[in-house]
Amino acid sequence: MSIAQHIALVDELCFRPFPAEHGPSDAGTSGPGYHVAVLESAADDDPGARAVTIDQFEKDRDAVCELLASRWGDTDPCNLQTLRLRAEREEIPRPWAELSVCAGVAYVWHVEGTGRWVAVAVADRDLADDVRLLAVITEKDPP
Repeated sequence: MSIAQHIALVDELCFRPFPAEHGPSDAGTSGPGYHVAVLESAADDDPGARAVTIDQFEKDRDAVCELLASRWGDTDPCNLQTLRLRAEREEIPRPWAELSVCAGVAYVWHVEGTGRWVAVAVADRDLADDVRLLAVITEKDPP
């Protein structure tokens, strides 16, 4: 998908109803109060190739974030390690808990007029999993 297609999907998910149950969707996964869209995904067993993929997905994340910031304002990166540490002591709601496990940082915006939050992150923490560029759309405030 191109950056323009990523933005179009984020726009669509900002208004798509949330399902009543957790499960797969045409964009990734969805559940009560959230959508997680896989914008890009690549499986790389070779560490060098994985590093190149991560670098490219970070550039694509930055391009998506630049366009979203032009609409909704600049935002600082959110360090998800804090959420991972808090999850050891308290319950962190979906999709924030899952995002904190798979990604190190996210860029987060509150989308005026929708009651929804948008987060964009590169999921690269689990070496056994594909590298993914994710967009999370949720009605749940970031913890």
